[in-house]
Amino acid sequence: MKTEKNLGNSKRVHWRTFLKDVFICSLGSYGGPEAHYGVFTDQMVVKKNYLTEEELVELIALTGILPGPSSTQTIVAIGHKIGGPLLAFLTMLVWALPVLILMTLLSFLSQFLGSINISQEGLRYIGPMAVGFIIVAAYRIGRKVVTDKITLLLLLLGGITTYFIREPWIYPLVLILGGAVSIATSKEKNLWNRVKISPPWKYLIAFGIFAIGSLLLTLIWDNRILHLFESFYRYGYLVIGGGQVVVPLMYSELVEVNQYMTNQEFLTGFGLVQGLPGPMFSFSAYAGGMAARGGSVLTQVLGALVGGIGIFLPGLLLIYFIYPMWENLKKIKGIKVSLKGITAVAGGLITVAAIILMQNSGFVFDNIIVMLLTVALLLTKKIPAPVIVLIVLIIGFIL
Repeated sequence: MKTEKNLGNSKRVHWRTFLKDVFICSLGSYGGPEAHYGVFTDQMVVKKNYLTEEELVELIALTGILPGPSSTQTIVAIGHKIGGPLLAFLTMLVWALPVLILMTLLSFLSQFLGSINISQEGLRYIGPMAVGFIIVAAYRIGRKVVTDKITLLLLLLGGITTYFIREPWIYPLVLILGGAVSIATSKEKNLWNRVKISPPWKYLIAFGIFAIGSLLLTLIWDNRILHLFESFYRYGYLVIGGGQVVVPLMYSELVEVNQYMTNQEFLTGFGLVQGLPGPMFSFSAYAGGMAARGGSVLTQVLGALVGGIGIFLPGLLLIYFIYPMWENLKKIKGIKVSLKGITAVAGGLITVAAIILMQNSGFVFDNIIVMLLTVALLLTKKIPAPVIVLIVLIIGFIL
């Protein structure tokens, strides 16, 4: 298997080893971007040192501003850092394909699953466990990004603002504001030095061709699979944040407007994806499969396929365009100074995610015990994330 030099710790990394670690992250990632970042911190930073905490927080901040699935873009960018575009693509497949296949299969079983009324009780400790991951990530990241009073205030600003205002537009806004405050309060001179960048325009051009081309094709050709691709591709570039952000948009179009599925069918699929590891955007395979029902099995599989590809493709093309320029852009003093504020705000976003998720899970005795045990196991660095997940699932179903 190929190897590439790892810039984070100056050793050679086997692609097979790296992809195995991506798969471990996929198995341990429940609950959306903020919980995923806890797993990334544990596996990619602490255990394997593929990158530093600062680099991870910078990537989280960068993908927080870009449209698309932020945790997927973050792990794809790590793959790009280690091995370039090809390893980034393989990272995407290992990270997302298993759960996409599972959600495609579940689109065929939706009516059965709805009728047997599967109990969610066995999954009740997944939320508190995810909180444990986030708390550890927030602690480790907070130590790095809070360096003075201004960064502490920005961390609090990011956390408090996103706690009270939970709209998709607020996340990029507070990140940009953090960068602006950092620049405004900086005493550095000559902030906007020039650096040479070579934008890989082909990815941005491809992004535009898919967006405009699919829209034009739907106007001249009434084909459901084509309409589904256009819809899911649009969801992918209109949404900033994780899968929870895109769900209201999907619901409105797929259930209320086009009536491709019932309210119960939609909620069954969304409930199932909550209990599965990997990216929340994988719900698109289920939704696409459900929307393509009524024809052959192949048509339904195609619906799931275009749902999965459509929603991930814009974010993938954008990270392919931005990331190769990222290292050079960071050499501009103004960008480097702004990152100090942006990463502080990102630390606040991750911290408050733990509070919100714990509120959703409930501040009850057994949830708090699961959360504290998860934190303790992660801090000892002895037990891999998938094993912690498995233990939590077993306890949930036994009790």
